[in-house]
Amino acid sequence: MTYRVSPAPHAKSTMSTQSIMAAVLVALSPCVAAAAYWFGWRALLVVLISVVSCVLFELLAQIIAKRPITISDYSAAVTGVILALNLPVTAPWWMIVIGAGFAILIVKQLFGGLGCNFLNPALAARAVLLASWPSHMTNFTAPLGIQNFTATDAVSSATYLTGGYDAGLFELFIGKIPGSLGEVCKLAILVGLVYLLIRKVITIEVPASFISSFMIFAFLFGLARNEYATTAEMFLFPLEAVLSGGVLFGAVFMATDYVTNPMTTLGRIIFGIGCGLLVAVIRFFGSYPEGVTYTILLMNIVTPLIDRFVRPRVYGEVRADA
Repeated sequence: MTYRVSPAPHAKSTMSTQSIMAAVLVALSPCVAAAAYWFGWRALLVVLISVVSCVLFELLAQIIAKRPITISDYSAAVTGVILALNLPVTAPWWMIVIGAGFAILIVKQLFGGLGCNFLNPALAARAVLLASWPSHMTNFTAPLGIQNFTATDAVSSATYLTGGYDAGLFELFIGKIPGSLGEVCKLAILVGLVYLLIRKVITIEVPASFISSFMIFAFLFGLARNEYATTAEMFLFPLEAVLSGGVLFGAVFMATDYVTNPMTTLGRIIFGIGCGLLVAVIRFFGSYPEGVTYTILLMNIVTPLIDRFVRPRVYGEVRADA
């Protein structure tokens, strides 16, 4: 009899990499649709260029390295969609291709492919693009239908945080604000979150701890800086903060990445709290208006340390207090 030996954990699941990635693509589709609605057909072009570039770069890397061709698992397509949704609609095609190449060739394939990367590929690419071409990455065109902006108006900042446009909570929720393609419509993000939870593709620990901790720290930091004129503003401010910028998109679609997440429930909670705290610190005390990208990348690097110190007890191990 032949036995197949493999490392732990020895868990069986009906979900394959392909089915997981397909579910993520479905969850991202409301964000793509919302981007097309608010920014027009060019939003779809940005997504198409990014996805095709990521798939072709992955195919090229695997052919050169003589590895099995795995583009059919949709992981490169997922990276392409997430990268595109982290870009403004005005992003030039060549910059999208460079970002896709960095995400796939450097961050993913250079370290051995899917499951071996220690950073989120799309986020790492966004960080490189933001550092290299900040003017292109921060040229946020106003959505279609905003009356107090013209079609050529743009907001220049790392992400849109209500500056320059009087947006209420409803506008923030439905996405009627300038910003990156995927971050503007919070309704679409929440639809994707519900779908991923129903399909059991992700668990709630990271999004819940990320968002709740950010809102708590935003409230406390705002209180410390005496930013509230009224009691109503005091309690509405954390909600406005989480609906502004990329916190919600990052918490749902990037901080939940399987490969760069801690393995335990407690570890994922610590990971989410760390993300929420760092984003709040950067927003309130840093010169950079938004820090979701760098925060998640930093916590990706810390993940091995979290896994080292937050480990489940090995089956059969004698408790220290026994």
